[in-house]
Amino acid sequence: MKIGSLVLDNQLILAPMAGITQLPFRRLAKEAGCALVVTEMVSSNGLVHGGQKTFEFLKSHPAERPISAQIFGADPGVMKEAGQIAQVHGADLVDINLGCSVRKVVRQGAGVALMREPRRLESILKAVRKAVSLPLTVKIRSGWDPSGDQAMTVSRIAEDSGVDAVAIHPRTAVQGFGGRADWSLIGRMKDGLSIPVIGSGDIRKPEDVLTMLRQTACDAVMIGRAAVGNPWIFTQALDLINGRHPEVPDLSARLRVILRYLKYAVDHFGEARAVRMMRSRLAWFVKGLPRCSVFRAAIVGLRSEQEMIDAVCTYFQELQTLDVET
Repeated sequence: MKIGSLVLDNQLILAPMAGITQLPFRRLAKEAGCALVVTEMVSSNGLVHGGQKTFEFLKSHPAERPISAQIFGADPGVMKEAGQIAQVHGADLVDINLGCSVRKVVRQGAGVALMREPRRLESILKAVRKAVSLPLTVKIRSGWDPSGDQAMTVSRIAEDSGVDAVAIHPRTAVQGFGGRADWSLIGRMKDGLSIPVIGSGDIRKPEDVLTMLRQTACDAVMIGRAAVGNPWIFTQALDLINGRHPEVPDLSARLRVILRYLKYAVDHFGEARAVRMMRSRLAWFVKGLPRCSVFRAAIVGLRSEQEMIDAVCTYFQELQTLDVET
């Protein structure tokens, strides 16, 4: 899989997710076999006007390379500067968000709002393309109606503006994450473009990756919510792509990943902040296991990394005595 000058190891990409695809989680996805990880959506205004908290989104670790920095905004000049900042701060690829339908983003004229402003969008894409030497991609939706015509128009504008690949989540702006993703639009885009098309939407299990590749002929698959608490989906999907039987992670594998996630979070955020975050996030990894509600309750009030390690290990020891199979 190649995006511009960037050669990826395989066809699997982690979708950007607010509050989730921070550096610690991206490292887990990378270790599980994901070829390209993407930051949370980063405000171009925050980057250009020097918001320190915004710059945290661009922090990366060598182990997660290559990494894509996703930026959003509505002003061509500001977006141009934001693209340059992302490049200087170590991104391997710059992605422009044209799919976010959150009200506060749309009110700014950014995200999916740009899909109904083709002239402004073209100005933004050409400005960023001229400013950065990195591969440039966009992530879009179907548009504002289910026909997919806006997606086709926007993707052609992107291609003509020098964008190197288009990722499509084939749901409308109004749908959000409801309803079903229209995979036929992914195939339609693949037929109509000469640049790579990345499919997204309704990937719930490893087998869905193979199905999307076969049905749409897309060049790569972007996995989002299905990877939350389950980075093994990348390993399993790669097994299927390569003709192997996917293995289900056992308790030891789950424990190792949870402890690594905690360590990466402490290294990145500091102990106090990481532990507060992990009170809710570690529960992602035990969903569906016996006594998971007891585990969630046990970690709510923990304040140190060691306390959390002890709680995690105790829980998994209990599961082993129950002879739990995952």
